Amino acid sequence: MIARLLTMLPEESRPVVLQVFRYAIAGLIITLALSATYWGLTDLAGLDPMLSFTVAFLVFWVVSYVTHGAFSFKDHGARDRQHVRVTRYLAVTMLGFALNQFFVWSLVKHLHGPTWWPIIPVVFVTPLALFALMRKYVYA
Repeated sequence: MIARLLTMLPEESRPVVLQVFRYAIAGLIITLALSATYWGLTDLAGLDPMLSFTVAFLVFWVVSYVTHGAFSFKDHGARDRQHVRVTRYLAVTMLGFALNQFFVWSLVKHLHGPTWWPIIPVVFVTPLALFALMRKYVYA
């Protein structure tokens, strides 16, 4: 089905569509695992939601970096300056971390909502915000 869709697209847009597709698959799996870890640490282990998200983020940061480099953006950009890519990845993901921590703070701490509320924007908002930065800045 994906191959058929790709043949219908102009040749110059095919690599971007493949990257979006791979990013969506990998990102969804990683983000759901991160969200489950956050929720488990918060609701089952009793940690503060902000601390829980920080721990989950640190665990999945390395997984995310390796997965997106090897899978999502595997045919995009040069691979010769690893130290630059790691630094840029850190900068971009820190923006995502800050955005996600804002969701946790505003929805759980400020509005006193259930701990699962931030999972919705963490899954549906943050990845959309980060894709373009990853493609243009990190894996260029």
